[in-house]
Amino acid sequence: MKTKTRILALGSLLLIAFSFMSFTAEKSKANTSAHMLEQEGLIVYATYDGKEDYGYNFVTTDKNGEERTLTFQSIAEPALSLFDLNADTFVGTKFKVTFTRDIKVTKDENNMEDEEEINTITNLEKL
Repeated sequence: MKTKTRILALGSLLLIAFSFMSFTAEKSKANTSAHMLEQEGLIVYATYDGKEDYGYNFVTTDKNGEERTLTFQSIAEPALSLFDLNADTFVGTKFKVTFTRDIKVTKDENNMEDEEEINTITNLEKL
């Protein structure tokens, strides 16, 4: 009788174990996906370095004393109407730049993530 009980208990445990192993995570039906992260009201003090095809460049100094170039892909109309950064007039001028940063994360068909950072100037103050 003990042997039958042990075999029955062992069989039940194996059945439960195989049942749990058969569960799988649902796979995405789409090959690509995307999501956005947004940070608003970021501020940097930087010197305007000019406009390129890919955006507006500003140079700033980090906490280690090294110069860094920040590129802003777009500028809000109210800020652009105050300071026309499309002209060379303000090259070399120091600004307090308020901006938003959007990070668009996409996955390709191989499920590899790719991040695209989009910085938008929302306000400028000449220093």
